Amino acid sequence: MSAAKIDEFTYPDVTDDRIFGYMTRLTIEQFFDQKKLAAMQNRLQASEGVVVVYGTGASVVAGTWDLLVYADMARWEIQRRMRRHEIANLGANNHDLEFPQQYKRAYFVDWRVADRLKRKLMERWDFVLDTNTPSQPKMATGAAVRAALRQTAERPFRVVPFFDPGPWGGQWMKEVCDLDRSAVNYAWCFDCVPEENSLLLDFGEMTMELPAIDLVFYQPKNLLGENVYSRFGAEFPIRFDFLDTMDGGNLSLQVHPLTEYIREHFGMFYTQDESYYMLDVKEDACVYLGLYESVEPDALITELEAAQQTGIFDADKHVAKWAVKKHDHVLIPAGTVHCSGKNSMVLEISATPYIFTFKLWDWGRLGMDGLPRPINIAHGKQNIEWSRTTEWVAKNLLNRVDKIAEGDGWQEERTGLHETEFIETRRHWFTKTVHHDTGGNLNVLNLVEGREAIVESPTGAFEPFVVHYAETFIVPASVGEYTIRPFGESEGWECGTLKAFVR
Repeated sequence: MSAAKIDEFTYPDVTDDRIFGYMTRLTIEQFFDQKKLAAMQNRLQASEGVVVVYGTGASVVAGTWDLLVYADMARWEIQRRMRRHEIANLGANNHDLEFPQQYKRAYFVDWRVADRLKRKLMERWDFVLDTNTPSQPKMATGAAVRAALRQTAERPFRVVPFFDPGPWGGQWMKEVCDLDRSAVNYAWCFDCVPEENSLLLDFGEMTMELPAIDLVFYQPKNLLGENVYSRFGAEFPIRFDFLDTMDGGNLSLQVHPLTEYIREHFGMFYTQDESYYMLDVKEDACVYLGLYESVEPDALITELEAAQQTGIFDADKHVAKWAVKKHDHVLIPAGTVHCSGKNSMVLEISATPYIFTFKLWDWGRLGMDGLPRPINIAHGKQNIEWSRTTEWVAKNLLNRVDKIAEGDGWQEERTGLHETEFIETRRHWFTKTVHHDTGGNLNVLNLVEGREAIVESPTGAFEPFVVHYAETFIVPASVGEYTIRPFGESEGWECGTLKAFVR
């Protein structure tokens, strides 16, 4: 269809909101003008010799084909090209559109539409094309890629991390993760967000980079487990990411939507419950979490709204401020007003809907583009749980650590999450081998203490897998039993892992 027609029928999902839309139910077939499509298909049927049909939805246009080459690209690379104004949205001619608007349309419409088509075609791929590096395409047979995905779903692995700067970003990841020292900062790292991250797959001497979501789509039961798959479908429900404010600034004061609200307004069926695990801190590190008992809802909202004009808001007057130390675990169920303060390195463990953050106050600063960052008080005020006050927070959300098991050279602790959240977390301290079992449930872990550890199969079902400090790794449900022990420079020293799974 014409770009104008596509703009018209995608509008209910794109909306006028600066950040948020509605998760579309559209399919790629609806983007085509049926008369033009029929004419093209008649032309194809009358053609002789070799005919190549290319572009998004080419399989729909062709109808039938002798050879299908699927060109794939990771989400992080799509975002980079959007920022450089190199690509347009699906069926649009909007290369010059500002990045936030392009991204929003892609998030709520384009990627949903394209993923529905991808899932239909995966078993029919003859070849798969890695298009992440401009002018350097790589290709493997569809059979080889499918075999690689099946193997990946049967052993521990990491996704390719994605680092990005931000107005509050810090300096910790530059050093620990060995990043570009000339960068102004690094605020985020998506270290386990399969929709955003990619996988590296080796085929002989060639390494291909493909979206990690391909694994979720192609091997959901082996990766997630039967119970998680039956609850979430082919969707990865656990997110691990980093928030670096070391020598940076406070995150925005924010709240995440309640389940009913996110379902009604944005088309998501679960919300962004989360937690902050303090991977590292300076002496003045803190989190803002929960409201003071004395807070008057109407007065707070009035002051937040006024701050958008005056640039002045006293967060300490309304929101409780808690000192935190290394290895503290702070729980943040949806509806709780919160943010991490400066001088902390947060391992954020959360449910996956990751753009649904309602900013209430951003400390009067500008974004990386030099423009005011969007504030979402209209949404936020409808989702604040006003009963989440200081006394409730202290009792329910701060460092709820219970030792539940121990053995020769190891100890297991339960650290969270709140009973309203579906993610369970367990921390293991160990100087010797620790035995784990997925129990048919997806496991996501991070090495929160120690230089190196090694993940092994008691039966030799997979090759030993070495992980390093602060690295997140995934153990598919199909793995079953596995062990973790200190390795290399960490042998003889105490290590720690934090493991998350769906209750």
